[in-house]
Amino acid sequence: MLMDISSEMIHALLPIYMVAVLGTSVLAVGIIEGIAEATASIVKVFSGALSDKLGKRKLLAVVGYGLGAITKPVFPLAGTLGWLVGARFIDRVGKGIRGAPRDALVADLTPAHLRGAGFGLRQTLDTFGAFLGPVLAIVLMGVTAGNFQLVFWVAVIPAFLAVLVLSVAVKEPARAAVRAVRAPLSRGELARLPAAYWSVVVVSVVFTLARFSEAFLLLRAESLGLPLMWTPAVLVVMALAFSASAYPAGVLSDRVGRIGVLAIGLVLLAVADIVLAYASGLAGLLVGVALWGLHMGFTQGVFAAMVADTAPAELRGTAFGMYNLLTGVALLVASVLAGALWDWAGPQATFVGGAGFAAATLAGLGVLVSMRRRVER
Repeated sequence: MLMDISSEMIHALLPIYMVAVLGTSVLAVGIIEGIAEATASIVKVFSGALSDKLGKRKLLAVVGYGLGAITKPVFPLAGTLGWLVGARFIDRVGKGIRGAPRDALVADLTPAHLRGAGFGLRQTLDTFGAFLGPVLAIVLMGVTAGNFQLVFWVAVIPAFLAVLVLSVAVKEPARAAVRAVRAPLSRGELARLPAAYWSVVVVSVVFTLARFSEAFLLLRAESLGLPLMWTPAVLVVMALAFSASAYPAGVLSDRVGRIGVLAIGLVLLAVADIVLAYASGLAGLLVGVALWGLHMGFTQGVFAAMVADTAPAELRGTAFGMYNLLTGVALLVASVLAGALWDWAGPQATFVGGAGFAAATLAGLGVLVSMRRRVER
């Protein structure tokens, strides 16, 4: 939660800062965002595998959160786009180091019958931080008459508090006796990840093509005339919807199954994209952003729970790392395509394209259900 407060205070303003202050193109924003997230996903593969080999989840999480914290002062100090890109890149490396070990740690701590609720709760706390961050950014932008650098400096504080809490208060549980893993990324170990796991990954990759960077929500708000000071409100609305729905959706997936909850999330995404594509004012923008947040709540924690459900306990770090790598590459492709469509045909084309990929993912989910039924027979 603390790291999300810090990150979202910066990310709520960064796309607008790059476009409005530094004169960066929307396509460049899409490329930068995509590369940053893809970098995090690539690093997650190795950190997840290393956590399986060492049996030490918390150590890698501390390193990752620490690296993210020490990059935060670069944002207020940076005077050129190159420095911002460098800081964003290193920050995402830190996210990559901590991501898979943290998710594997959550899976280690959570009973199997409450796994959806556990990941939903983790997502809710993350997203509550993502709600507070933009709120603070809005207040500080108003008080300081649009002083980006001051907002970025304040964001440094919760980042270092996050590292302190993790280092002092979080205790890693004793791991159950499982088969030792010496080379988690070897062909033999990867072959032990079952077909059910890879099916989840494939569906998630197609889904990610529809879920491009939230930077485009901020740019859509600006294109509809929302004043600069209020653009972080977009992330506030999204985070409220996300945090309010993630835990209930996780609990629901424990009770009625993951697939049905994912299907609801995909429908919400398709509707959100259509609303955002054809919105003509503030009301349409807020409805679309709220629906976007709801779709995140109904999908992100559920996908994580499905990875934990289908991966062997001793390979959970590796499984989350591979999952994040492939979805990260998809996010890079999605963000670049979204930026190109925006520059070529405008925001409407970007969001209509996203709706098309959401419909394709829903069809793929139907195929996955049919395959499972045939196997069960």
